[in-house]
Amino acid sequence: MSATAVRAFFETHRAAWGDTEAYAACFTEDADYVTFFGGHLVGRAGIADGHRGLFEGVLKGSRLYAEITGLAMLGPDTALVHSRGAVLKGRRDRPAGRALSVQTYVLVRGADGGWLIRSFQNTRHRPRTEALSGRLAALAPKRA
Repeated sequence: MSATAVRAFFETHRAAWGDTEAYAACFTEDADYVTFFGGHLVGRAGIADGHRGLFEGVLKGSRLYAEITGLAMLGPDTALVHSRGAVLKGRRDRPAGRALSVQTYVLVRGADGGWLIRSFQNTRHRPRTEALSGRLAALAPKRA
């Protein structure tokens, strides 16, 4: 159960951004990928198909900013990773606040012992909505 190996895989995944086949190879054959706008890509082939046009078009030359914010080993072959990330274009080395997303990854160990992504959820971070939700939650009556 090595968090170090998971972190190394996470960096490999981040670096694969822009290369359709390398990026898709980070996922299991039956992976689920939910985009920040609610699209659902299914399987490694679906993830490749969903990114090919982006990597050859509007996201060509972009880079992926990603930082792990939480990592839990759920078992010897399963890890839960939370991160913040964004697509970087041009000379940017940090994302604009409104471009930041929050992601959840479920990683599983493959037959070869390496890590793969089984499930990915990407949600655009909305600080104002998060703050409002927090204020509303604080106003709710406490349950015994």
